[in-house]
Amino acid sequence: MRLSVIIPTLGRSEILTRVLARLVEQRTPLGEFEVIVVADAAERDVSGVEAAIAERPYDVRLLRAETVGASAARNRGWRQARAPLLLFLDDDVLPGPELVSEHLDWHERHTENEVGVLGRVRWADGLRVTPFMRWLDHGIQFAYPEITGEEAGWGRFYTANVTVKRALIERVGGFDEENFPFGYEDLDLAYRLNELGFRLLYNRRAEAEHLHAMTLESWRRRVPRIAASERAFVRRHPDVSPHFHELFRSAAEAPRVRGRGARLATVVPRRVPWLGRRVWLSADMWYRQQLAPPFLAAWESAAGDRSAGGGHQSLPEGSDSASSAGSDPAGPK
Repeated sequence: MRLSVIIPTLGRSEILTRVLARLVEQRTPLGEFEVIVVADAAERDVSGVEAAIAERPYDVRLLRAETVGASAARNRGWRQARAPLLLFLDDDVLPGPELVSEHLDWHERHTENEVGVLGRVRWADGLRVTPFMRWLDHGIQFAYPEITGEEAGWGRFYTANVTVKRALIERVGGFDEENFPFGYEDLDLAYRLNELGFRLLYNRRAEAEHLHAMTLESWRRRVPRIAASERAFVRRHPDVSPHFHELFRSAAEAPRVRGRGARLATVVPRRVPWLGRRVWLSADMWYRQQLAPPFLAAWESAAGDRSAGGGHQSLPEGSDSASSAGSDPAGPK
């Protein structure tokens, strides 16, 4: 057993079925990895999860987290893992056929316990990728296009597709279930790993597809949780700048834009000389100004909440319980 795949899940049994089917297609022999699916404590369709994992040709187990949140689910999974290498994968991320082998190959090249490997996540084939979804790729949800070379930086520890040695996670005790049940839980872990000399390398060939369409409206509902989590994170780690707060505050203070750039972005790619840059700068400001009010309102509401989790106790089914909601595109310093 060379690698343990840890998949926390909540409210996505149908998509989880597709994720697990993709693991059958791995180039790595099926006997060399195991899969541990961990149902969130809030999961109401446990029978659906059981059906999703049934009759797989690889070693797969279903566990149940005792408390709500991605942190508790991931901790339950890695603590039961039998392999020295852990692959954290989200329940809406479809692994490409070389994902497991690429992670294993890179860890064979970099055997130090302090080295982790980030795999690439792109939008799933079949999704209609909107300009808003393209915008999310540039430092909002993920920031893969901003990575140059192999060094990703600890601030891009995206648990949608990342491997880390179990020995290193054991040294810091895993995810902080109490203070970061979900939202910034992966960045908090990466921060603590970084204090031990953690290096996160980026392997573009360890590719997976994100089967989750996003909309501006869904992100208006999402940013209040991001605000509470980020406020808690910078309270715990005051040497890290509040990336989203700075991003949305500057947008709120800027002159209002009318959204013309966002409309033109449907037909003008970023790569178009001169015009592409102008269109996407305008679109960027419009999207930020649309999300700024709910974010900043939640940021102020969280000011008096001294609990690191921002007061949240549960997640709706189908929400992104298995990922933090974005990070600094440059990697927190």
